Amino acid sequence: MRSSPDLNYALAKHQAARLLCPDGIAARDLPSDGEVREELELLVPGLTPIDAPAAEVVTSVDRFRTYRLLLTALEPVQQSRRTHPEGDALYHSLQVFDLAREELPYDEEFLLAALLHDVGKAISPGNHVVAGLEALSGTITERTSWFIEHHPDAHALRGGTLGVRSLRRLQASPDFEELLMLGKCDRQGRQIGVLVPDVDEALAYVAELAAECGEE
Repeated sequence: MRSSPDLNYALAKHQAARLLCPDGIAARDLPSDGEVREELELLVPGLTPIDAPAAEVVTSVDRFRTYRLLLTALEPVQQSRRTHPEGDALYHSLQVFDLAREELPYDEEFLLAALLHDVGKAISPGNHVVAGLEALSGTITERTSWFIEHHPDAHALRGGTLGVRSLRRLQASPDFEELLMLGKCDRQGRQIGVLVPDVDEALAYVAELAAECGEE
């Protein structure tokens, strides 16, 4: 945060943790936002970032910069060859995005969920959904967050391990069918040797959708 004061606390501390612990670190072992703030004040008085909620201070440019940082960190993250024969988590994420774009090419929130659903694997592989949502805090909508949070439930439902109450809660959402679609894209996005867009191409597509919706 000394070099990039525009970063929010969650993203900054996860980036630092990734540099110190490339194999991942548990979310419980990360410092709190308050501890980060105190350390910053000791290191560089007056540098403390804005304390407003991230959603109020993150601009369109900032959020796409955040997405790019989180996505590129996935390239060295190798996954289980049994469940992910395609290899690294970035290649998988780009496959899922491309499949999602074929399904709902104009749904920015759905496409972002497809692209960003695994970004937490570069932070805390054992708890990647929570870690990813924390790092993305303030840069995605509540709907995109819901898709990312519940994409493991789509797999659990297909595998017959999702509880009845959890299923009912999901079915009550107007985005239930889209969640199942995301789960399908996630499962199918595990192919070897398929062509995918690169990170910049994927983000440019989403940014264009945002511009068409009048985002400033």
